[in-house]
Amino acid sequence: MSAKRDEQSPRVKPQGEAFEELYRKLEETVEKLERGGLPLEQSIALYEEGMELAKRCQAILDRAEQRIAKLRDSFGQGAAAREAAGEEETEEESLELELEEEE
Repeated sequence: MSAKRDEQSPRVKPQGEAFEELYRKLEETVEKLERGGLPLEQSIALYEEGMELAKRCQAILDRAEQRIAKLRDSFGQGAAAREAAGEEETEEESLELELEEEE
């Protein structure tokens, strides 16, 4: 692989990078492709890297969504248990429940 290619295309690193870093690299890759003027093989390589970056970004977002869903579920179970025990809801809990009911 040439040094020129290394400068022009972001390297996809092993898992563990922050979403923001991966997304920044994806944006750079898209910008390079949109500018055009690249040889076909380099364009294909950039496209492949962009797809891999997009896939990893989506996986991070999916995991975050699952974590949030678990937190919501555990919050709902905690509020239901307190209600069953006769404890009052805090104002914050009451607002959260109202928002959930609207969905």
